[in-house]
Amino acid sequence: MLQKKICMLGAFGVGKTSLVRRFVDTIFSDNYLTTVGVKLDKKTLAVGAETVNLILWDIAGEDDTSAVRTTYLRGSAGYLLVADGTRASTLDVACSIHSRAEAEIGRVPFMLLVNKCDLRSEWAIPESRLDELAALGWTIRPTSAKTGESVEAAFQEFAERAVR
Repeated sequence: MLQKKICMLGAFGVGKTSLVRRFVDTIFSDNYLTTVGVKLDKKTLAVGAETVNLILWDIAGEDDTSAVRTTYLRGSAGYLLVADGTRASTLDVACSIHSRAEAEIGRVPFMLLVNKCDLRSEWAIPESRLDELAALGWTIRPTSAKTGESVEAAFQEFAERAVR
């Protein structure tokens, strides 16, 4: 059985913990709880003929006064960047974290999850900005921790990339 460490990165309040809870426990809660440091979860998936334990490191969000500790990334098979589609500034944070992560651990698989696709009519991130990142080779998936839309598929796709 393979084990893969996957880090969840992004600004405060983008839905990292909610995405993990939706994926691991198939639940969603409107109660906001700030992650302090890092919270670990595990889910076992089938990837082709392999059984893979994903060890999900839900790392505290970043804001103007505290940056993600990129040392948490050491030993990871990759990371999921999370942005809140209703707050454009969270995409800037995700891009900044990506630059620092790449400098810390080099090129590893990553994916951008733009959360809150259930509120698509309220999105503040321009589609053109996402198109620019996609043109740079970024894999971008809209998700909704609230409804579960595309959450399982995004984690499964990422697990397949991390195992290769």
